[in-house]
Amino acid sequence: MTPEDTDAPEAPKAVVPRSRVALFVATALVALVLDVVSKIVVVDQLKVTDRPLRVLGGLFYLQQTRNAGAAFSLGTGFTIVLTVVALAVVVIIARTAGRLRSAAWALALGLILGGALGNLSDRIFRSPGIGRGQVVDWISAFGPDAVHWPIFNIADSAIVCGAILAGILAVLGVDFDGRQPRHRRHE
Repeated sequence: MTPEDTDAPEAPKAVVPRSRVALFVATALVALVLDVVSKIVVVDQLKVTDRPLRVLGGLFYLQQTRNAGAAFSLGTGFTIVLTVVALAVVVIIARTAGRLRSAAWALALGLILGGALGNLSDRIFRSPGIGRGQVVDWISAFGPDAVHWPIFNIADSAIVCGAILAGILAVLGVDFDGRQPRHRRHE
């Protein structure tokens, strides 16, 4: 007698969320490509000495600057250390990718990875040399010359958005594997 010959219902199969590696990789690639392409255009079209270009009624000003430090130009004397830290972050996030079952975590970590790779590429390929390169920043919010907010780039935006989303997911208790928050599992 085969299982098709019986009228007994099949036991329900456990639903295992699909891996979200494709979403993770696609998000990282989009963030990286947008950052790299925007920096190529900025370096070609906006010189460091140019007057800031006002857009959206002064909500943003576009101007090219070079940043040897981390966020908010902190640690300008530690460019090599920042490069090593960025490499470590890239490796840690990439190793986590295989465990991702949560679309939200895939999006958050993809944004962080894409942003980290964008700024890391500047540190590796821009002057003054490998591991000491300066990051191209070009967006000044609410006023020119970083009057109200430090000048940033698309990679920085991706990192910040990804970190905010990761923080929200962590507070809500959402796991990488897509499981529901612990306090809701027993309801």
